[in-house]
Amino acid sequence: MQTVLGIGFDALAYGMVLFMISIGLSVTMGLMRVINLAHGAFAMIGGYFASYVTRDLGLGFGFAIIVAVLGTMIIALPVEYLLYRRIYGTRDPLVQVLMTIGITFAVIGIMNYLFGPTLKTIDLPAAISGPIDLGFRTVPANRLFVIACGAAVALALWFVVERTDFGIKLRAAVDNPGMAAALGIRTDWVYRASFALAVGLGALGGVVGAELLPIEPFYALRYMVTFLVVVSVGGTGSIPGVLAAALLLGLVDTTGKYLMPDFGDFFFYLAVIVIVWFFPRGLVTRVRGA
Repeated sequence: MQTVLGIGFDALAYGMVLFMISIGLSVTMGLMRVINLAHGAFAMIGGYFASYVTRDLGLGFGFAIIVAVLGTMIIALPVEYLLYRRIYGTRDPLVQVLMTIGITFAVIGIMNYLFGPTLKTIDLPAAISGPIDLGFRTVPANRLFVIACGAAVALALWFVVERTDFGIKLRAAVDNPGMAAALGIRTDWVYRASFALAVGLGALGGVVGAELLPIEPFYALRYMVTFLVVVSVGGTGSIPGVLAAALLLGLVDTTGKYLMPDFGDFFFYLAVIVIVWFFPRGLVTRVRGA
């Protein structure tokens, strides 16, 4: 029973980390129609910012999260204006893939030059760095914090997209950009805000999930396929789909590594093959015009 509880708890925390990072990629792929393979690079930037703030500046973890998210968004906005805007709506996905991979390698080179090619750690406050006794099991407080953050992100993002004026404008700009512009919606600003939101979520996930996905020199490449797989399995543009995919794949991967660690990522990608076989368009597909 203790093993089952341990697997379930760690799988939930790991799944929430995958969700927090991957949902930003889902926004750019599903809502903005951009294959953004550089999304992991923005999560990496957030992690580097947080590590620098906590370890080199000696400031608190909460302040580090704010700096990481806002700093990553500030860096991303000029990149969106100068580069991403040129590939919105392009019919050749290869152009998007090549450009965003190029951005990934550029970010890796810059981060390693500025901060050094070493593993980056983020100092956690005492409140979330020790164990917590739940009565039936003692669990790391950081795992509970990750789970709570993932749940908060899911609820907040659903509310923004489905229940706010910005969400209505975003869905209108995606489904019919020409009509949205004719109705007075500034589609360029909607896309810019959506991109900033996406990279901000990536940075948040990179910081909060650093204990499970360590921030290291080739973070952006190491986990690029993982984030892309979660979005593809869940269904691009679908918040419930990405959440379901992240939790399901997190459970499969964690269980496999608990019981058969020598198999590595075998069970993770086996689960991906099986799910895609039965759900080729993703677990939950966003309907255009909805």
